Amino acid sequence: MNNSSFPKYKAFIFTGLSSSLAIAIFVSPFASSNPDGLDRVAQDHHFEDKAQTHPLSQKLSAQAIFDEYALKGVPEPVATPLAGLIGTLVVFGLSWGLGKVLVKKSDSPPES
Repeated sequence: MNNSSFPKYKAFIFTGLSSSLAIAIFVSPFASSNPDGLDRVAQDHHFEDKAQTHPLSQKLSAQAIFDEYALKGVPEPVATPLAGLIGTLVVFGLSWGLGKVLVKKSDSPPES
């Protein structure tokens, strides 16, 4: 995609990003507090106590900020929406950057 084709994709990208952000911010507070599928199966089959006490994921730096889909150190009503906002923007930024790196740049149209 060259610079001249960017404006026609601008509305598509903006619509996708804004709808993703709206879902992350406004729908995430209504997420169920019940266990997810894997946790529920572990509880039903009585092996949830066999989980690792300190898994590798808890040793990562992001674990110090995010915990259980919420942002630590922020008032509870805004912790989950804020985590959703940050997560959505990070994924969008990484995807955008990866797309820019992987897509071969060409100033001339492809040959037929």
